[in-house]
Order: sequence, then C-alpha cells, then structure tokens
Amino acid sequence: MDDESAIRALIAEHFEAMRWEPGTDPDWGRFRKDFLPDAQLFGAAQPVQMRTVEGFIERMESIARKNLYTFEEHAQGMKILSFGNVAVVLAMSEMLENGEEENHDISGYLLMKSDGRWLIAAHAWDQASDDKPIPEDLR
Repeated sequence: MDDESAIRALIAEHFEAMRWEPGTDPDWGRFRKDFLPDAQLFGAAQPVQMRTVEGFIERMESIARKNLYTFEEHAQGMKILSFGNVAVVLAMSEMLENGEEENHDISGYLLMKSDGRWLIAAHAWDQASDDKPIPEDLR
C-alpha cells in the first residue's frame, strides 16, 4: 500500500474503534494501536487541555458514554501533506450521536512512520459550526 492510501486507511479506521451502541463497547485496544507512545490529544473544549491516549479514553468512558447511548464517527474529506516519514493531515469527520444528532469536526493530525507503519503522534480537533463552517475542500 502506498503512503497516501495507508494514511487514509489509518484515519478512516481510527474512528471505527470508537463506535458503540447499547450492548457494545468501543474497541479501546484497537484505538490505542493507532498512536505512538506518549501521543498528545487536544480536544475542542476551551481552554485547551492536552490529554494522553489513556486520559482521552478515561474521559470518554466517564463523561461521553454516560450521555451518549450510541456514537459513531466517520472520516469524510481529507488533505494530506507528507515528506519521508512525516505527514500532516486535516480531516473532516461526521459524527452521529444517539442515533440522530449529526455533528462535524475538523481534525489535525501529526503522523510519523515507524517501522513501516504510520502512527499518530498528535491529534487536535475543533467542532464545525455556523461561525466555523466546514471548508469546501474537506467536504
């Protein structure tokens, strides 16, 4: 698989591990495998707080899953810049919460290729809204 295809697959599959519905749990083991050790995650909430992968999972388990009985997220449009073992990605995602509430966000990723595999070194995101619309080139 070429680098661009591998990166697109990583980002797309990354979100599938976070899917849940009544009677099922997210696949956090699969989710963890997408990240380098000590990767950093920066959510949309203000003020910005850095979380580790474990801190992100803990927050999702303690807050999000209490309020959301179903969750799924799918990558849509993507822009990739890469050079050698470094890549930067902007990706638009569509989220379906509780089976009906559709939201979108834009994620920025810093990826590193290690032993022939692309992994996430950092992930930051922000919610799309009327005052922060989705860029046309990510639709």
